[in-house]
Amino acid sequence: MPCPICETCGTQFAESAAPPTHCPVCEDERQYVGWNGQRWTTMESLAQRHRLRIDEDAGVLSLSMSPGFAIDQRAMFLPTGAGNLLWETLSLVTDEAVRALRARGGVDLIAISHPHFYASMVEWSRAFGDVPIYLHEADREWVQRPSPAIRWWHGDELALSDDVVLIRCGGHFDGSTALHWRRDGARGAALFPGDALQVVSDRRHTTFMYSYPNYIPMKPADVRAMRERIERFAFEDVYGYSLGRNILGGGRAAVDASFQRYFDAIAG
Repeated sequence: MPCPICETCGTQFAESAAPPTHCPVCEDERQYVGWNGQRWTTMESLAQRHRLRIDEDAGVLSLSMSPGFAIDQRAMFLPTGAGNLLWETLSLVTDEAVRALRARGGVDLIAISHPHFYASMVEWSRAFGDVPIYLHEADREWVQRPSPAIRWWHGDELALSDDVVLIRCGGHFDGSTALHWRRDGARGAALFPGDALQVVSDRRHTTFMYSYPNYIPMKPADVRAMRERIERFAFEDVYGYSLGRNILGGGRAAVDASFQRYFDAIAG
């Protein structure tokens, strides 16, 4: 089977003679196996049923699948000092989307927050000439399709350029990563936290969960460590994992208030 894709989490696996018997990502307690059992699809099948939409979202180019698929995250195209960076990836790659990004200068590197968003990362890398994919080494076991393009980084920070830093937040996964971009322009610096700290529906706070679909809270020690790791970074905006799920303006204060709200809640 050509690189099967899990229909519940959207992870693409290595090419095999037959679909895998199970998906380790979904069987982990942070995720779940679909209610109809383990099901698989392919890139070709997805392309028949879905398209990639490209939206401008508060100054950031956002890519998402329509209709939604699996976890339904978005990817974001960031023109940074490190090059044109694709933050997160999707399960589907289309020629139309690749052409649209090439018209904006192409993609020079990919960085992903955590295993739930690895998706078809190898296909995205290949579409732009095997560009490097930056993943934290603490999450090495979750890669289902290995590639020479993967660049494992370690520690709590990796500066990709003067204006882009990857921050290991931990908590959700050991290697859960946020991206801090000290961008030019009126909007100022921004934080892209993936699921390490998730922007909630009121778009004024973030939350901290070990499992979002199964409602398992994050350990207080992990939340404290996360707060310490991002404490030195200033930012105005926080871009969440899906289209429009953003805190625009006052992002640093909103995240600080969210940390305090969490600790107040667990203190009773």
